[in-house]
Amino acid sequence: MRPPGPVPRVRMTGAERRQQLLDVARKLFAEKGFDGTSIEEIAHRANVSKPVVYEHFGGKEGIYAVVVDRETQSLLDRMVSTLHGGHPRAMLEQAASALLAYVEESHDGFRILVRDSPVASASGTFSTLLNDIAMQVEHILAQQFDARGYDDKLAPLYAQALVGMVALTGQWWLDARRPKRDEVAAHLVNLAWNGLSHLEHKPKLRLN
Repeated sequence: MRPPGPVPRVRMTGAERRQQLLDVARKLFAEKGFDGTSIEEIAHRANVSKPVVYEHFGGKEGIYAVVVDRETQSLLDRMVSTLHGGHPRAMLEQAASALLAYVEESHDGFRILVRDSPVASASGTFSTLLNDIAMQVEHILAQQFDARGYDDKLAPLYAQALVGMVALTGQWWLDARRPKRDEVAAHLVNLAWNGLSHLEHKPKLRLN
């Protein structure tokens, strides 16, 4: 199947051309990944010459890094603005709903983020992003642990576990898309909350 042809050439400002190239590259990176995307194809779809792409971004690594940084910041901003704290269950609902909403509304961006980044970016890889999100909920968990007589030093561990659970489910749901988003979020919260509400103070493995 032949790739889509170039769009009619339009005169753009430098900022408009940069944004157009980012939009084209974002779509291609989501479809084919970093290795499967070439500067030639980005230029072809944008209906520009390869030197135009190099002029704006210096190469494929440069435009990829900008795309990843933008998606990382978009997801982090969404998560942070959604987490208002309050009751711990409300926090779980906020986190699960925010991440699944991003998956649903920005699936191309999420596909890019969940792949390992082959180049350094200002915000790091997806695992670094999850660490940033976990840090936002860690202090809320620590307060709740302390109030309930649990060791608040374990709050980072539980924050990582909860955020990781939601993120990995989001990766699965990216392709499955069933059940509906709110139902997936409700089941995640059900598992996490009913587990957290019956925590043992000093859990031990029972394998032996």
